[in-house]
Amino acid sequence: MLKRTPFYAFHVSMGARLVEFAGWDMPIMYRGIVDEHEQTRKSGSIFDVSHMGRLQFSGKDATAFLNHVLTRNVAEQKLGQSRYSLVCNAAGGVMDDIIVSRDVKHWMMVCNASNRDKLVKYFADVRRQTNMDFDMADQTESTAMVAIQGPKVIERVADLLPVDVRALKRYQFEAGSLMLTKFTVFRSGYTGEDGVEVVIPAKVAGMAMKMLAGSMGKAESTIKPAGLGARDTLRLEAGMPLYGHELTEEFDPLSAGLAWAVDLKKDFVGAEPLRKIAQEGPRRKLVGLELDGRRIARQGTPVVRDGHTIGEVTSGTFSPTLQKSIAMALVDAALTTEGTELGVDLKGSINPAKVVKLPFYKRAS
Repeated sequence: MLKRTPFYAFHVSMGARLVEFAGWDMPIMYRGIVDEHEQTRKSGSIFDVSHMGRLQFSGKDATAFLNHVLTRNVAEQKLGQSRYSLVCNAAGGVMDDIIVSRDVKHWMMVCNASNRDKLVKYFADVRRQTNMDFDMADQTESTAMVAIQGPKVIERVADLLPVDVRALKRYQFEAGSLMLTKFTVFRSGYTGEDGVEVVIPAKVAGMAMKMLAGSMGKAESTIKPAGLGARDTLRLEAGMPLYGHELTEEFDPLSAGLAWAVDLKKDFVGAEPLRKIAQEGPRRKLVGLELDGRRIARQGTPVVRDGHTIGEVTSGTFSPTLQKSIAMALVDAALTTEGTELGVDLKGSINPAKVVKLPFYKRAS
């Protein structure tokens, strides 16, 4: 049986189309993917992301453990700061990409829903092997999480929460309490827009949704619900990787353009293979592609040059914002210069494409 987030009744009441995703019954869309995409870019949307894993680490060796399994140097991370990082296997492949946040007495980690069980087991195995002393608590099902994203979101949320959301910088967070209910608000997101992500106890999720989003059923509403479909097109326009597409246990983070999230000066699981890749240079690199016409190149589509396959598409869509067919692809490193003319093999028909700079879309500052 599929798991349901604390917002399931809300999704049903708003007419969401629900689909299975990583073992959860999740809304793929409410009004339509393009409508929800444009609502996020122009005003604001609220996404249920309660399916994502939320783990808490505390104890004497919690920092040392995280520094051992993560690619970023969390030992130098400041209180109230969040960071994007990766969990790699011994070969340097990506087990997951995560956000780790440092609070006064503990660390919080948000991971992908599809990798939560894998990571919990892996972390327990590492704890046993290293004899590190820390506690790990899986808070996924006792809490709820929403992402509120869009250019008008901060002003709206700032009027509702008793913390100075406007003063929070990107990848900072603050905990607070409202009507005896604790919450944590993070200035982060996965859409390319400004916004926040809020974690609250699961038992107050229904009340919180009404407070955060207000009258979402009206045509002029500042914030409306959006599903996983728009979340994917938004993150792709913003050039953000998706696990299972741009990141897998067979792909290393350097090839995926994430060298900035890998600190090779410290030791961590997978560091040695990654140092070798950095020294020799990745054989393939992740690039953005802009296709001629409106046809979409889906994951696995061959990328070709002069009759030879030189890579494959990892994600593709028709961009509602840019009105262009776009894709991300892993291609031979020698063919990644901006403007390089390539092709994508769409069921035997070679569609012209050219390498473009990522991200495809960047919000006005």
